[in-house]
Amino acid sequence: MNRLTIFLLGALVLCALSLVSAQHEARTLFVALERAQGEERQLETDWSRLQYQQSALSKSARIADAARSQLKMTPVSPGRTQYLQGIVLPSATPAAPAHQAGDAPREGDKP
Repeated sequence: MNRLTIFLLGALVLCALSLVSAQHEARTLFVALERAQGEERQLETDWSRLQYQQSALSKSARIADAARSQLKMTPVSPGRTQYLQGIVLPSATPAAPAHQAGDAPREGDKP
């Protein structure tokens, strides 16, 4: 009976050590899970902030301000606008005249 008691005592010690090891691993995994969830919340907050910034940066008024201040662009004025009429694409036939009678010559046209 003495051997049986020692065997059962050894089995009990092994089970107790296994239980302690399993609880430690469970706590370690729980801490890692909490960290991952905290990081997920932080990333979701960052994502929301970046979406807001993107929508704010893509507004047309902000783009127009940047075009004026950084790129020195100006809005189109009717006085500087050139309208083209009757654009004829070249075909296999002989070359068409540069411009019709009554039309003012355009910039870049040779006289």
